[in-house]
Amino acid sequence: MKINFFNLFSAIIILFMGVIIGTILNDRGWGRHAFSFGKDNKLSSVVRLVHDRYVDSVDVDSLEGETVNQFLQNLDPHSLYLPPQRAQSVNEKLNGGFNGVGVSYQLIDDTLYITQVVAGSPAARAGVIGGDRVINLNGKPFSGTHLTIQTIHKAFVGPKDSGLQLGLLHHASAKVLTVNLKRGRVNLSSLDAAYIIAPQTGYIKISKFAATTDRDFKAALKKLQAQGMTKLTLDLRNNGGGYLSAATAMADEFLPAGKLILYTKGVHEPRTDYFSTDTGSFEKGKLAILIDEYSASASEVLAGAMQDLDRATIVGRRSFGKGLVQEQFAFKDGSAVNLTVARYYTPSGRSVQKSYHGGVERYHNELASRMQKGELFSAKNNLDDSLFQQPSKYHTLSGKKVYSGGGIMPDVFVPADTVSNTKLLYDLNNQDIFMAYVLQKMQGKLAKYPTFNSFNKAYTVTDDELTRFIIYATKSLKQMDSGEIERSKANIKRYLKAAAAHFKWGDVAYYTSINDEDVAVKKAVEVVQ
Repeated sequence: MKINFFNLFSAIIILFMGVIIGTILNDRGWGRHAFSFGKDNKLSSVVRLVHDRYVDSVDVDSLEGETVNQFLQNLDPHSLYLPPQRAQSVNEKLNGGFNGVGVSYQLIDDTLYITQVVAGSPAARAGVIGGDRVINLNGKPFSGTHLTIQTIHKAFVGPKDSGLQLGLLHHASAKVLTVNLKRGRVNLSSLDAAYIIAPQTGYIKISKFAATTDRDFKAALKKLQAQGMTKLTLDLRNNGGGYLSAATAMADEFLPAGKLILYTKGVHEPRTDYFSTDTGSFEKGKLAILIDEYSASASEVLAGAMQDLDRATIVGRRSFGKGLVQEQFAFKDGSAVNLTVARYYTPSGRSVQKSYHGGVERYHNELASRMQKGELFSAKNNLDDSLFQQPSKYHTLSGKKVYSGGGIMPDVFVPADTVSNTKLLYDLNNQDIFMAYVLQKMQGKLAKYPTFNSFNKAYTVTDDELTRFIIYATKSLKQMDSGEIERSKANIKRYLKAAAAHFKWGDVAYYTSINDEDVAVKKAVEVVQ
C-alpha cells in the first residue's frame, strides 16, 4: 500500500491512464459483449496488409492494440483499449477477487518479502505470515536470482488448485521452512477501513466501487452502528471510480425512498433514471464526504447526489471532473474495449465532466494546471477560474448554487499541504522505503507490542530513529535535501509509524494512525458534530 501525497509530483505522475483515474462502468453487461471488426473494415484491412506485406517483421497484435486505442482516444479520454493482462487485472479488482495465493510483497535486495497476507487466503491457511522472506520456490533458489515484478507475477499466478511450494525464512530465523499450498480464490475488499474515529462518529474509507462494495459497506455500517455510531465520515479521496451500480447502491443507503440519485443518457442510450428505495440503513445520521482531485466518476456520482440533495457536507478539494459512463466489450483473446456509451447527470441536472476538447494530453495535465494556478491551496483560486465565473442554473434542494463542467466543488475547502509534503516525502513513499525499513529494521521492535492500541499509545518515532531511517534511505535516494528533511520531519515520523502499524496490524491500524494528524479528516469529523 502506498501513501498518497497531494502535491505537484503526484499530480503529474498519477495521470497516465484513464483507466486509473475516472473509471465508471455500466456493469449491466460487464464482460459479456463479443466485439469484432467486419471483414471490410479499413482499420482491420490495413493491419492485415501490414502483416502480409510490410518490409520488416512487425508485432501485429501490439500494433493493432495501439491503433485501436488511438482511434478510441480521439473520441474521448476514457474510451480505451485494454490488452489482455490489463483487462484481466482491471476486472479482478472490480469483481472482488482473483485466483492466486493472497499475499502482498516487496522486493528488497533481490529478495521477496511478504508484507501482508489476505485473511482466509491459501497463503494464510498454509501459515505464511507478514515479514517472511521467500528463499526457495518449488525446490529451487528464488532469492538472489535477479527477480523482477514480471518473474514474481509469473511464479505466483496460476490456475485454481495448482500447487506451489515456498521455502520461507521467518523473521530472526535461520531455518528455511517449507510450506505447500494450492492457489485458490482470494477475495478483495474495496473497503479499506471502518472504525469509530470520535464519539458516536464512524469513519469509512472506500478505495473503489467494486462488485462487493455494497455488501462490504452494509456490513461495516451495521458493525459501527452496533458500536453506537450516529454520525459518519465517508472518505472517497483517491477513489477513481468503478461500477455505477455500486455508487447508486451506496447512495441508496443514505436516502429515503423516491429520491432521484442520477440519470444517464447518450445518443444510443435512452434516459435512465436511478431512484432510491426504502431500504436505506443510514437515512438520518449526519454525513460528511471527503473528496479530492483524484475522486472521480463513481465517487462524483455519490458526492454529487449527496450535495444536490443536501444530504451530506462535502469536504476537501474539487474532484476530478469525469461525467462519462463506459461499457466494456471483450475480445476473444482476453483484450477489451472500454467505450463511453452515456453521460451521467446529478439530481439537479448538472454534468461534472470537464472539457476534453483540447486533446488527451491537455486533459490529463489539467490537475497539474490546477496546482500551478494555486487551486489546490485556496478556495478563492478555484472560484476565480472561468468555469465558476459563469452564471449557474443548478442549485441544491435548499437553493445553494452548485456548478457543472468541472467536478464537484466541496462545501468546505481544505487546502493541500505543500510545506511538509515535499518531493522527498513523495520519493520515500514511491520507492516503498517506509515499508522496507519496517521489514528490515523494526520487526523485533514491533514484537514488543501485543496490540495496536498498546503500540499506538506507547510508541513514538524518536529523533534517533528518524536519523537511522534517513541513513537507511540513502541506499535508495542518493541525494536528499537537508531543508526538505527538516520540513518533512514530522510527516516522515508520522508515515513511518503508520507503515509499521500497517505491516503489523493491517489497514484499520494504518488509517487510525495516519488520520490522527490528517487535517481534512479532522475537518470532516468536525462538521458532523
